Amino acid sequence: MLKRTILAAALIVAAGAAVRAQEQTAATPPSSTRGAQSPNYVGVKVQVVISRYQGEKKVSSLPYVLGVVVNAAKTSLRMGVDVPVVQTVFASPAKDGPATIPMSSYNYRNVGTNIDCQAETAPGDYYKLTMTVTDSSLQLDNSAERTKALMPNTPMFRSFNSSFQLLLRDGQTTQYTSATDPITGEVTKIDVSLNVLK
Repeated sequence: MLKRTILAAALIVAAGAAVRAQEQTAATPPSSTRGAQSPNYVGVKVQVVISRYQGEKKVSSLPYVLGVVVNAAKTSLRMGVDVPVVQTVFASPAKDGPATIPMSSYNYRNVGTNIDCQAETAPGDYYKLTMTVTDSSLQLDNSAERTKALMPNTPMFRSFNSSFQLLLRDGQTTQYTSATDPITGEVTKIDVSLNVLK
């Protein structure tokens, strides 16, 4: 009788352990399944070159390089400087007299380049880039005939803003846009290249 009781108790314990093991196996997915759910990220190097031309002559070329993770958040670049802009007001030497004394003060205006870039995979081994390029600069040379009549010997601020999408393969370069400054006649061109990081 005692042996039967011990045997029955042992069977009950073994059955409970087997049930608990099955529950743990069902709740925990296999390691291969967990690995398949992890994203496989790819990094690309995106180079943006902003060039300016006066006729056929290249007057400036500014390259910017961004590291972008494909199918992830966008990458942003901010490069600029605060430029002082003089403002002149006139004060009166006497309480009720005319304002004849010039007084100068300065405000600051930021000029530079802002670039936002997001990369996604596309069919045919292409990568789709969604980009926004904002560029502002200081125009100091007012010797051109078009600017003499406006504000001679006064700095001018030039701005350029473009949002676009383009498809590139690894190692490919393309010229996205070309725009002409209506005052100076300078042509701004943007070249974009993409390389997959190994």
